[in-house]
Amino acid sequence: MNYHLMGIYYTIAAVFLGMQLATGENLAAADTDFIQLQKALEKHNFIVKISPPPVRGAYGLFDSKTRIIWIHPLVFDLGIARPTLIHEAVHAAQLCHGGKTVKALNLGIEPPAMTRRFFMNYEGFSRQIEAEAYTVQVQPDGLNLVISLLQKYCP
Repeated sequence: MNYHLMGIYYTIAAVFLGMQLATGENLAAADTDFIQLQKALEKHNFIVKISPPPVRGAYGLFDSKTRIIWIHPLVFDLGIARPTLIHEAVHAAQLCHGGKTVKALNLGIEPPAMTRRFFMNYEGFSRQIEAEAYTVQVQPDGLNLVISLLQKYCP
């Protein structure tokens, strides 16, 4: 299977970055954002499954062959559902941009320093696509940004 894996680095990053974003955040609003993004993904023929990903330790996982995004139910309790889905949705937009494979969007947004330690563990191309996903995930307008990327790149 061709999974785009977040692995343990993503698990740690999601908790850290999610907690950064969830501080003072209205969790009901985060759930509303999650549903809005889920619907946008489904509109572009992606499937969002709220179930543990088939890779141990991952909170989110994107399979480019089947267009399935797994979101672990635990992310709702942790308050990181929104950034987790935004991260995976960036990979969905990267797939649309690349056609049959994930392709960097070259967004021209500088990754915040707090995200660097999470994607610097990846090599080459994986580092670039992970950097984009982590960067969009922590943007204040990350939800609107990823929805606009889906509209721009996905049929």
